This record gives sequence, C-alpha cells and structure tokens, in this order.
Amino acid sequence: MPRRGRPRSGWPEARPHGLVDPHRAFDRAQRWPVNILGINCVYHESSAALLVDGKLVAAVEEERFNRIKHGKLASFDNPHQFPERAIRWCLKQAGLGAADLDHVAYSFDPVERRARYRAAWWDPRVEETFRLRIGQVRNVAEELLDRPLRRNFHFVSHHLAHAASAFFPSGFARAAILVLDGIGEVSGSTLMTASGTRIREIESFDYPHSLGFVWEALSSYLGFSQYDASKVMGLAAYGNPDVFRPAFQSLLRVGRETYAVDRELIGVQSDAWWNKLETLFGPTRFPDARLEQRHADIAAALQQATDAAVLALVRRLKRKAPLDKLCIAGGVALNCVTNGLVKQSGAFSDVFIPSAPHDAGTAIGAAMVVHGARAKSRPKPGSATPYLGPAFARREILAAVKSAGLTPRRSKNPAREAAGMIADGKIVAWFQGRMEFGPRALGNRSLLADPRRGDMRAILNQRIKHREDFRPFAPSVMAEHADDWFEVGAHTASHAFMLFACDVKPAQRNRIPAVVHKDGSARLQLVSRAFNPRFHELLSHFHALTGVPLVVNTSFNDSEPIVCTPTDAIVTFRKSGIDALFMDDVCLTAKR
Repeated sequence: MPRRGRPRSGWPEARPHGLVDPHRAFDRAQRWPVNILGINCVYHESSAALLVDGKLVAAVEEERFNRIKHGKLASFDNPHQFPERAIRWCLKQAGLGAADLDHVAYSFDPVERRARYRAAWWDPRVEETFRLRIGQVRNVAEELLDRPLRRNFHFVSHHLAHAASAFFPSGFARAAILVLDGIGEVSGSTLMTASGTRIREIESFDYPHSLGFVWEALSSYLGFSQYDASKVMGLAAYGNPDVFRPAFQSLLRVGRETYAVDRELIGVQSDAWWNKLETLFGPTRFPDARLEQRHADIAAALQQATDAAVLALVRRLKRKAPLDKLCIAGGVALNCVTNGLVKQSGAFSDVFIPSAPHDAGTAIGAAMVVHGARAKSRPKPGSATPYLGPAFARREILAAVKSAGLTPRRSKNPAREAAGMIADGKIVAWFQGRMEFGPRALGNRSLLADPRRGDMRAILNQRIKHREDFRPFAPSVMAEHADDWFEVGAHTASHAFMLFACDVKPAQRNRIPAVVHKDGSARLQLVSRAFNPRFHELLSHFHALTGVPLVVNTSFNDSEPIVCTPTDAIVTFRKSGIDALFMDDVCLTAKR
C-alpha cells in the first residue's frame, strides 16, 4: 500500500481518509417538507436539480436553455457563473419560489481545496483567481434568489457529490463506489464505500494522476476539443494499440492495483506536456486536418491504457471493500468501452452508473448529500430516471409550429406511423415527454433511423449531424430481445442509459450494419415498456414490420446541445435533412 508522503516506486500517493460526514454542518431544527436546490457550475456541464422532501422532481443542464455546449467554458475564472435558467426552470417545475428553498448545495468545497492544494501544481495567480471567484459563489446565489442563505448554503465535496449521484439512485443498500474524473477539489480518482445514508472515502489519487485530464490533453492533441473524448473513443476502434503501447507507458503507467500519470507533466496542458506528446507521438494534429492512421493508433493506445488503469482501480477497490455492488461516477464513466470491461470482469455482481455521471450529475448528488444529512434517510425511490427535464403541452407545441409558419398534421398513432417511416428509410425526429438529463438521447429527444441500411451511418454523419465519418451510432433495442442480438450479459439498470459497449452477435451483424462499430461492438440502450412506454411502442411496431427489434438512436441536434423546446426542435428539423418530426401527436414532414 502506498505510504503517506513521497510515494514509493513513482506511484501516486493514495491518500487515506476517514468518514465523509456532512452532517456536522447542518442545524438540527428543520421544518418539513424540505426543498433542496443542487447546483453545479464549478467547471463545466452547468446544471441544477431540485429535491422536494427527498423526491427528485427536476434536473436539467444549462446548455439546453442557453444553447451553449456544456453551459459555459471550463475556466478558472467563472465558477460563480450560475446556471440561472436551469435554476429558474427547476423552481417553476415544482411550483416553488426562491423563498420556499430550505437549502442550496453547491458541488465543490473550497475549504478542502485550500487544505489539499499544492503550490507547485500550476500558476499561483490562476489559483488565486479561482479562489476569489469561488469566494463570490454564496453572494451570487443570494443575489440570484434575492434572499439571505447563511447556514442554508452548503459547499459539498465534488467527488462526494459524484458518489451520491450514483449511490442513492442505484437503490443498493451497500456498495463500493469509484469516482473517475478530471479533477474534484484536487482528486482525479476516488475510492469509496456507502451504506444507508453514509458515504465513506477510502483513498484518493490526487492531481496530476487524472485519467480525465489525460483524455482532455490527448483529445486536444488529436485536433479535437478537450470535451471530445467520445470522438477519441470512437476513433480508437480503427487503431492498433500495440503501435504506441511502449510510448504510452511513459505517459500513463499502470500496475496491478494503481496507475500513475507522468509527474513531469504537472500543470494543466503545460508546455512540458505538449513537448512530451510530440516527442512520443509526432506533430500535433490541427483541427480539420486529415486524420492519419497514427492518430487512430494513438487513440487505441489511450483506450487500452485507460481500460487497464480502471480495472486496476476496480481490483484495488474490491480488495479494500469486498462488497457485491459497484457504483461508478465522474466524466470518465462515460467511456462505454471501459464500462463494459468493468462489468465483464465479474468483480461485482451489479454495476450502476447514472444517466449523468459527468459533472452535471453533481447537482443531483450535492442535493442528495444535504438531504441525507438533514433527514437521516435516503432520497425517495425513482431518482434513477433520466426523464427529469422539461415537457411541453400540445398547445405549446402547436403555438411553436404556428410561429414557424408551418402546417401541422395530427398523427392518430405516432409510434406506428414513425416506425413505418423508419422502416421506409426515413430519418425521424422523436420529441416526446420530459427531456433526458445527461449527455445521451434516450428516446425523448432522439433522431431515429433504420439500422438495416449500410449507408445510414454516412447519411446521418454527413447530411444530418455534420460530423466525422468514423463516428458510430448507437442502437436502442427492446430489452426483451436484446440477448438475441448482443452479448449483453446480466442486464443492469444502467443499460437503459446507453453506457455500456457490448459485442454484436456475429450472426446478426450483417442485418444491422448501421449500428455495428469497426470492432464489432455497439453502445446499446435497452428499452423496456416500464422504462419508456412510448419509445418501446415504437420499437415494437418496427419489430413487427421488419423482424428487427431495434433502431438507430442518436441525439436530436446538429452541432449544438440536444434540443429542449418545440422551437429548438423545429429549428433543427428545418435546417437539416430530417424527414419527419413527431412532437407528441403533432407531425411535421419535410418537403423534398
């Protein structure tokens, strides 16, 4: 086990901790029911969530309203830039005003940051700016809500908020927890256990030992943005990891139960970092430059090293916390390939990952931490659903259609009609019910297409989504038929959130070429009737027509955040090559 102080053998120090006890900070006197607003905006994926007497009633990302990807730039000087529209919507959804809020929770702890920060990590002036802006957060909250908060405003440790966002919705009585992030206060990875309302930190791997930062840096090096880990993950299937495996070992070293990022690279994307990358892998790729085979090989080596590092932490966690269930959260938990390997490892019988494991989910987690501390009880069941955003009445949909100068048509059976269009090769936008919380479209703000068409991926990438040709598309499959088409293994609740890559059965691959990735896998979503009745009905009709119980499902957007409102949907519909738009029973079809 790594010791305190200077780590042995170049491995990062795994800093041991005791009980994470937020209970100490709260006044015992409290009226019921209790309304708790959770906020994330410290880095990116700005979001808000609302708990009413332990029930999660709303959660939404700011980007869906302001139409700026990730809500805002990830910058050291803007943690006080609140998700104002998301907060207002959450309150409106619950029929509350600012005066009705009992607690506000923010998913970052400046006290922990000050206690654990080391001056050698990056420019002290940057840190000073960050601390000054964090110091404004409580005042900004009070100005926005137009009321004093005093002891009812709570800073919640970032990785504790991540852990809570996974553990409490999981329904597990006890579980091990693995948080894999860019950075919390100072941690890149954290190992925890949870039981009842308590979450206990075992140890953490502090900056610079961050898998998330490695992915950000390599994404930028490969000519994408720091947010484009999903592109690199897709590109990895086209590469050979052996080409750069030796070089990668000097960048990210993995042992049986630990990993280490090269210490000379301390400083976020420093000159030393870029020089090292170019020495190891060649010149940096500029955006929009031609992709070379070496770029795919680099991506493949990164994916393989990440798989090894996460599995090492899983082994470490299992040894230190020999429990049966595992929860995973943090931005790295969006890596569906690694998630699939963790599940296949068999170290834990069940693995739960929330629909928003990235920073947006910490708004939920922060609110749940405060609830657990105040109520001494877990949040109410049902918080695992991703359908937590806005829904729109038929009159609002018709008003948006009228404002756009379009003529709507009422569909007597939208699911049947949409399935028929998809079977005929058309691309259908499916806008139903409450918007999803998290980065995946899960059947309520989705673009749907026929998986049987070999050219459909190119059509969607080039005509609709305007993105790179190598990027794959996911299938949404009727849960009861999934095992006939994919190597799913034991079904978990998180299969509904499109967070695991599974192999497509060889005998079925030629039947659904549009969703089979280069390596024979697919990032599938299992859809049950209970989970999403409307979407399941559409899949059932498509199955009856074609004998195939799945469709291509990609997010309803075009180089923008996923659509939120009927107007957003109409704008994207009109500027793209989408053939039909179904908003509840209102149908619009494109004129060709």
